[in-house]
Amino acid sequence: MVLNNQGAAVQHLSMGKKPKWIRAKAPGGAAYLKTKSLIDANGLHTVCQEGSCPNIGECWSRGTATIMILGDTCTRSCGFCNVKTGRPAETDLDEPRRVAKALSATGLRHVVITSVDRDDLEDGGAAIWAKTIHLVHGSCPDMSVETLVGDFKGDLDDLQLVIDARPEILSHNMETVLRMHPAVRPQARYDRSLKVLARIHEQGLVSKTSLMAGIGERDEEILQVMQDIRDQANTDILTIGQYLQPTRNHLPVDRWVTPEQFDEWRQAGLEMGFKVVESGPLVRSSYHAEEQAQRLSPAGRETAEAMDAILKSTRIGNE
Repeated sequence: MVLNNQGAAVQHLSMGKKPKWIRAKAPGGAAYLKTKSLIDANGLHTVCQEGSCPNIGECWSRGTATIMILGDTCTRSCGFCNVKTGRPAETDLDEPRRVAKALSATGLRHVVITSVDRDDLEDGGAAIWAKTIHLVHGSCPDMSVETLVGDFKGDLDDLQLVIDARPEILSHNMETVLRMHPAVRPQARYDRSLKVLARIHEQGLVSKTSLMAGIGERDEEILQVMQDIRDQANTDILTIGQYLQPTRNHLPVDRWVTPEQFDEWRQAGLEMGFKVVESGPLVRSSYHAEEQAQRLSPAGRETAEAMDAILKSTRIGNE
């Protein structure tokens, strides 16, 4: 069923097989195993594993992964997310050092780091975030750092600790439209996330956010949240991808959005003023320039060139 948050009606769905355009590379191969070994040897967590990302085979085979800090247990219970919910273990103060050490051995030019929400901590984990960014910059001077953070319960002082560490890209995901927030992100707030994105932009960092489609929203609502993001937060980068139900205990897939519809949203986003829009069935928030540069389509090349320009400008700005 789908919670529509407008009255008592419940819609029962039978989605059947995934459409042909929902295809992901199965995990395996020497490069995949090398990435897995590096992660396991340093006791790291990744959202690729914890969140059951469909792109894990493709990305790990390229030697890229999205590192997840602050443990593997989230204090929130979002209806779409496969990261486990509960009471986190004691904060691992050595984690920033291990992350920096592991990344220094990869030779990557760009890394994505995210975290669970830690509402149990006074600062929401902001100090660990800042230390991680500083140590990665110190250990990997040629690597740009993209960070995906929560909303810190709206505490902009905590957010500022992360901003002051100057990651090259600072992301915070809207995830869904206003109407679906109570079901999809029950402990988050639509307007709060817009304020987080606005602060990131105001502080001169490259800002980024992500949306899911197929979780109960309507096409016009996607366009509305895109416009809200531009009007209220002036965000630089937007990604849009198909929602995939991780388990039967999560919100069901409401519809399979066609590649053509994703293309329309990409064009609409560019016309609204986003610098980069990556929109497609298997797109996830961690897609970045180094991945996109290997694509052959005109849209992929355009995205890669725009992302590369953004990363170059932030590297120069941080020198």
